[in-house]
Amino acid sequence: LLQPNLNKMQIGDTETDRLLHKVFPCLQAKLKADEVTEAELSRLHKLLQDKGRLTQVYRWFFAASSKLLHNVVVPEFWAHFTTRSSCYTDNPTGITRFHKAVKELFDRYSFFRRQLKRLEKVCPRDSVPVTVQKSPNELFEFQNQFHCTLLGSVPHEFNELLYPFYSQAFLVISLTHSKFYVATDAELMLEPDQRECEACDFVLSDCQCVDVMEAFISTNRYLMMMGLLERLSGATFDLLIQDRITTKVMKTKENYSSSHMAALEHWLNTVVFDWLICFYNNGSQTFKPEHVKVQEKVERAKKKVLLFMYEQYSKAIIEQFFQIIINFPMSRPAVDDLKLCLSKINTDLCFETTVREMLCTRLLHPGVDTPDILSGYVAALKTLAHFDASAVLLRGITQPIKEYLRGRPETVRCVVTSFTGDGTSDLAEELAKGEKGSANAEFSDDELDESNDWENWQPDPVNKAPATLKFITSCQTADIISMVVDIYGTKEIFVIEYRNLLAERLLSQVEPSIDRDVKQLELLKSRFGDTLLHSCDVMLKDMTESKRINAHILSADSGCSEDVPSQVSALIVSSQFWPTFRKETMELPATIKNMFERYTKAYESYKVNRTLQWKPLNGKVTIELEHNGKVQEMQVTPAQAAIAIHFSEQSRWELDALALKMNMPPVVLRKRIAFWQAQGIIREGQGNVFDLIENGTESENASDQMQTVPHEMCEEEEAESAMESASDQREEELQVFWSYIEAMLTNLDSLPLDRIHQMLKMFASQVDFTQDELKHILQRKVREHKLVYAGGVYQLPKS
Repeated sequence: LLQPNLNKMQIGDTETDRLLHKVFPCLQAKLKADEVTEAELSRLHKLLQDKGRLTQVYRWFFAASSKLLHNVVVPEFWAHFTTRSSCYTDNPTGITRFHKAVKELFDRYSFFRRQLKRLEKVCPRDSVPVTVQKSPNELFEFQNQFHCTLLGSVPHEFNELLYPFYSQAFLVISLTHSKFYVATDAELMLEPDQRECEACDFVLSDCQCVDVMEAFISTNRYLMMMGLLERLSGATFDLLIQDRITTKVMKTKENYSSSHMAALEHWLNTVVFDWLICFYNNGSQTFKPEHVKVQEKVERAKKKVLLFMYEQYSKAIIEQFFQIIINFPMSRPAVDDLKLCLSKINTDLCFETTVREMLCTRLLHPGVDTPDILSGYVAALKTLAHFDASAVLLRGITQPIKEYLRGRPETVRCVVTSFTGDGTSDLAEELAKGEKGSANAEFSDDELDESNDWENWQPDPVNKAPATLKFITSCQTADIISMVVDIYGTKEIFVIEYRNLLAERLLSQVEPSIDRDVKQLELLKSRFGDTLLHSCDVMLKDMTESKRINAHILSADSGCSEDVPSQVSALIVSSQFWPTFRKETMELPATIKNMFERYTKAYESYKVNRTLQWKPLNGKVTIELEHNGKVQEMQVTPAQAAIAIHFSEQSRWELDALALKMNMPPVVLRKRIAFWQAQGIIREGQGNVFDLIENGTESENASDQMQTVPHEMCEEEEAESAMESASDQREEELQVFWSYIEAMLTNLDSLPLDRIHQMLKMFASQVDFTQDELKHILQRKVREHKLVYAGGVYQLPKS
């Protein structure tokens, strides 16, 4: 090591040099000082003053101390931390070794502090020129040198080596807060002297926990007295606390059915905060009156730790928020905890972005069925509505799901099916709630206001734009049903689809029962209004009226019961109110047609000036089928029954010939014959020829062979709706605008989309429609060469 130049630190007088080196051994690169008396200090001051060397000794002291710090003190301290094996391991022996290194550094620091006190007496500040004086004082200058020299050469691995020291101490403190220690079965088999301490891993008879705590307290005291506690250990200490909090929070994951906030805060107050106080307050849990700054420092650290816990706990909840959404309301405690955490830290934007991306990743891809996406969407609405009453986050998070569902053609049917299901779906439950909600309508606004939970009222967010606040106001009375309907922005398309589903269900019933449908319709009226659902009211009345008409026609009082076959039960519909039936035809067998004609005559005699127009493809037929000596009753569609009748009259049919007789396209007929192939009644031969199977064994073999593909074809045929789809019916409704559009473009030559939409809303307001729907119509007319689109405007083609 380099040594200070002793030749330059001598006065030249023997007595003066002897006394100078005794008082300041640091001038000779020595770190041990002998005792000196006040008389010796005064004598040295007098000698230096007489020789005019006070300023020179003043400068020598700081030069010598700087060299000692750079060349001896700091290198020797950091030499303890050059390798992990040479310094520290996470056991009590390693802790003692670290404590010894800090104690050695503190001794050197104390040596220089004592030297400074001697300097104050030998070279008083006022005896040194102002230009040479250390600012603001000598102690500050030395500490600045000491800190800069020490912290300027910290080894890279120091924090890694320091971490186990505090980790061991934290383990000891945390276990002292455990009220009960439960020994394992293996430990109970050991003798008491052989059991190990959980904290230090030594046998209980040789437990080192007391030594660990003593080393921890005294080490922190030394570091604090040197002004190094936070500078040298602060980062490691903070990292340890953060790791322990993160570990504690991670244990709460996947257990979102209960709240963990109280337990985490209790753990912070009893373990972590006690650890903080021990760290800053020399191991004591009580503050002395003069320790105001320490107390303030601890309070700042507590706030920092508490915010970190809120942040980590909120991150843990957000990471599993998809499962929380799916399991809501069971996961309500986790949502409440997250709401509390986010009220302490400002991470709303991060939460919104993360949850939106999470939902998009898990739901919005072709592998997820539409009913599952819809269930996830409804669950997200319920969860986020509970989380944020203002619905601002809800709107931002669920917007991509709403847009994706709008692009799936089966979304409308899935929504309406959920509305009108067996009551177990989320939407059916929400619809049922509407009945309770509507009961409150008779109370006044003042009465409703008084019943509100005004103690938990929350004002509108102050950091939202005016447009957002307007949306908040409009959504405060919105419910899940309204938000689901808002997928398309209009109620009409849902009402049309509900009318279709209602029609299909009514047509498929052999013995109509409309009590459940009436109840559902009343619930839907409370949401969508009576006007939109008037057609459905008429449909249900048609069911009741048809039942009465059937009973009258078949009764003896009608006078024509002998002419009407009792096997026929007609559903007489008001065509203007029912959905549009698919434009398909079928020629009925002569026997069935005769039965329908007889029924029609009976109806005409009962309802004068009215007649019936039969829809032969709709309805259900119950038949008795005798095949291979067995008789079985089956419920089939009219087309399937007609095919069975034709094969009972003629056992072999060529596909085209039967299609001509039934007035049905061969492709459609083949699908419907597949039902009887799957039953083992009919088989397909060569050249599109179908035969009735007479032999029982052959029938079973044919049924086995046709079990897969024809069965799927049969299911497809049965699932085919008798009504046009909601989108098709909506398109037909919007076609009424075409004549208005032609007239406008004839008179005004060309118009942009928004102007056409405004004018139609003004002059053709009988049908509600959106600008997107209008754009779809206009683009189709462009494809049909009935319109020209150029420069952002539409115009009629030039003739």
